[in-house]
Amino acid sequence: MQNEKIRLKEYRELLLKKKAQEEIKIDVINELNLQRGQGLTSPTSGTSTEETRLLMEYIDRANIFNISKRDEQRGKILKYRKFFKSKRNQQVEIYFKCGKEVIYKEGKVSTIGRDFVMLTNLRDRIWIKYDVITSANIPFGIPNYSNTHQHYLYDNQLRKKLLTQFGQIVSKRDILKQQFYEESLQTNLLAWEDTWLIIHTNEHDRKIGKLHQLEAGMVTLSVFNKRETVMLQDIYYIETIRFINILRHVYQSIRK
Repeated sequence: MQNEKIRLKEYRELLLKKKAQEEIKIDVINELNLQRGQGLTSPTSGTSTEETRLLMEYIDRANIFNISKRDEQRGKILKYRKFFKSKRNQQVEIYFKCGKEVIYKEGKVSTIGRDFVMLTNLRDRIWIKYDVITSANIPFGIPNYSNTHQHYLYDNQLRKKLLTQFGQIVSKRDILKQQFYEESLQTNLLAWEDTWLIIHTNEHDRKIGKLHQLEAGMVTLSVFNKRETVMLQDIYYIETIRFINILRHVYQSIRK
């Protein structure tokens, strides 16, 4: 392309002419912000806000599937984490294997961790590791809906404290830890010390006791004066145990 010399006056006239021919698009968001005295905000993209959000969700999902092609195990964990986050406080069903035995569990998604999901129902609380899950879905007959109520109710005082004392406030509330951090199974179990649990390590082996200690990848259960230790990496899933089952277990131990 041949360079053409142009004088400043001619250049200014050319710019003004092009400016006059430009189509003026009204940005309703910035127009309303100016009326409220809030100033202008830069658009996040050249498309509308809803298109941008849909595009971000699409890119996020596409990235997960691309990761799965390179690293199947990591991709599997990311998929389960994404699925359970979209079903928080909703009913789901999970199929997984404990050794050679196929297990089915159904419950409401309570906690989504870095390497586990916790389900709750009317009787039990269940921790299941992602790497043992075979399939997760919504039970038949239950509608698929999103949590449209979230972010509508909020505490202005809490919002202010999060801005000024984030670490101190979040560390004191389990629900905020789950919101801002993805806990590991070990970190989450620390909050359940002195709770009676059943730890399943395969289809024929399980440990029952009160959660006594977690340290260096080891879980220590106590049954009266007896202590049993289980490696976290050997655990398939964990369940809370009801009082009647505790009595049954104690009775069987005494008979032995």
